[in-house]
Amino acid sequence: MTTASSTTVPTLIGSVQRALRLMEAVGTHRDGAPAKQLAREAGLPLPTAYHLLRTLTHEGYLRRENGVFLFGAAAERLGGGPATPRPGVIVDSLARWADVIGAPVYCALYKDGEIEMVAVAEIPAVPAVHEWASFRETGHAHALGQCLLGQLDERAREDHLDRHPVRPLTRYSVRDRQAFLDRLRSMKRTEPVVERQEYAMGTVCAAIPITVGSAVAAMAVSLPLHQEERLLPAVEQLRCEVTTLLRSFVFSISI
Repeated sequence: MTTASSTTVPTLIGSVQRALRLMEAVGTHRDGAPAKQLAREAGLPLPTAYHLLRTLTHEGYLRRENGVFLFGAAAERLGGGPATPRPGVIVDSLARWADVIGAPVYCALYKDGEIEMVAVAEIPAVPAVHEWASFRETGHAHALGQCLLGQLDERAREDHLDRHPVRPLTRYSVRDRQAFLDRLRSMKRTEPVVERQEYAMGTVCAAIPITVGSAVAAMAVSLPLHQEERLLPAVEQLRCEVTTLLRSFVFSISI
């Protein structure tokens, strides 16, 4: 007779593990990704990935639009609604990233029609940007706001700017509403949003969109103007750190 042991290896369902890896891969692409790319990132044979993607789509966990796969309604309902990051969970991660990158790190959401700063982490050598003008009201002038507003549709952007008009904060700021809207339309989602002295003199900032369910979110780094050559490498390093965390499911989801 065999006696059960506390060290017995649990039975794992391989197909479930593979489906979860695909879901993780989908979660790293705000605008979706094709089957071949998802298969490669999940480490799966293409036929297996196709089968799982069809199943997940049929069940509503994914949806397919214009040849790419995105999260479906069923995935969002797992938590009860559209997902947003829980502030208390990401503070430690931001602090670690600030230390590793050597620059302040910021996280913000666009929620209920407003820009909401979730968390900020700084290091002694490079303090975070001082909020001398409300971040919520001056999204047109800082990289986080520009990145968030760039993810909205035209109607939502117009509504936001009706409530928070474009106004120059420095001599480098965008001058008017039309110029700002033109800038947003020209942005490429795969490239960081870079802002140079538009919110605060002597400071440069770069932001990237973050995929967390259906939430409109962004993260950014800032540096003094004389360290501008570090800006793009720093934000790319941040992108890699965030992607790794999202793929490991350590980045908590809250509704």
